[in-house]
Amino acid sequence: MALPPLVEPAEALTPQEIRRYSRHLIIPDVAMDGQKRLKNAKVLCVGAGGLGSPALMYLAAAGVGTLGIVDFDVVDESNLQRQVIHGQSDIGRPKAESARDSVREINPLVNVVLHTDRLDSSNALEIFAGYDLIVDGTDNFATRYLVNDACVLLGKPYVWGSIYRFDGQASVFWAEHGPCYRCLYPEPPPPGMVPSCAEGGVLGVLCASVGSIQVTEAIKVLTGIGEPLVGRLMIYDALEMTYRSVKVRKDPECPLCGKNPTISELIDYEEFCGTVSDEAQQAAAGSTITAAELKALMDAGEDFLLVDVREPAEWEIVKIPGAVLIPKGDLPAKLATLPQDKPIIAYCKTGVRSAEALALLKSAGFSDAKHVQGGVTAWATQVDKGQPVY
Repeated sequence: MALPPLVEPAEALTPQEIRRYSRHLIIPDVAMDGQKRLKNAKVLCVGAGGLGSPALMYLAAAGVGTLGIVDFDVVDESNLQRQVIHGQSDIGRPKAESARDSVREINPLVNVVLHTDRLDSSNALEIFAGYDLIVDGTDNFATRYLVNDACVLLGKPYVWGSIYRFDGQASVFWAEHGPCYRCLYPEPPPPGMVPSCAEGGVLGVLCASVGSIQVTEAIKVLTGIGEPLVGRLMIYDALEMTYRSVKVRKDPECPLCGKNPTISELIDYEEFCGTVSDEAQQAAAGSTITAAELKALMDAGEDFLLVDVREPAEWEIVKIPGAVLIPKGDLPAKLATLPQDKPIIAYCKTGVRSAEALALLKSAGFSDAKHVQGGVTAWATQVDKGQPVY
């Protein structure tokens, strides 16, 4: 459905701005009025990573007057495969500062505001209050629910995007005119069920595809043109090169935006979503070793079975010597083949999947089982520093 413009137009465009945005100005739907609305708009981008990179670049190029950037992370070499707002010389720099410099190079007329603290329940409302529209470029469920709840409580629209391997999704959530994120996903998935991009991977160019859709939706909402993705979920399959749209209806029982809301303030979203299940946390208590402790057991000649519970593609990148590969999904069918006469030590990339595997092992009677805190990443950064980190 068509919606009214979100922001009022600025008083005027300068001759320089008219030259810069001329290709917008000659589009009848945008024209001078739409471009002046973009100039007057304040947009906050949560995250300067895979989705935030193209979003920030195209929002700046489009002439959004004020761009806020929320990101507390630093640029890592593994980011450069998809986070195109950063370059080789930015490795080790705060992402927010690197993104700001790129935005200024693209369009020096844009006012850039940095928010370098970790976004959480204590500061989200205060930060969001200064902006007209939020673009969510996060990659974890805790922050997604935080962004959604803060926007609903403040009455602000936000453009959401999600990427994983070859699949992308996007929508516009605006409780005043349609559903919120909780209407689509009332509860987060069980811990460990949906891998992050760091664990499951993502095709780099997918970020550009979904990020550009987010910017398109932001421009439509800000200027009041077209029909935004309010009440619709756009699903993109890069392998099949297909787009499809699914209707999303407002849930009258939604605890946040429904008829009788029960959520009136921000909550602890890490606890709400959880990184590992309660069973995994209980199993890991007293049964967790460090990468250094694993190396000491190896050097002492201790007899144990080291099990890598990652996927075969990850195994090909880097592995801990002496390990056997049993992906976490295959572990239930392999329990009968595991030895009962020696301890089992599981590891994954960072320790999340191996904690879940440990819970399964404990429940199956392997009481001496342990897992490696930090996984193969800790091994490569603390023990065998010649091994690659991915």
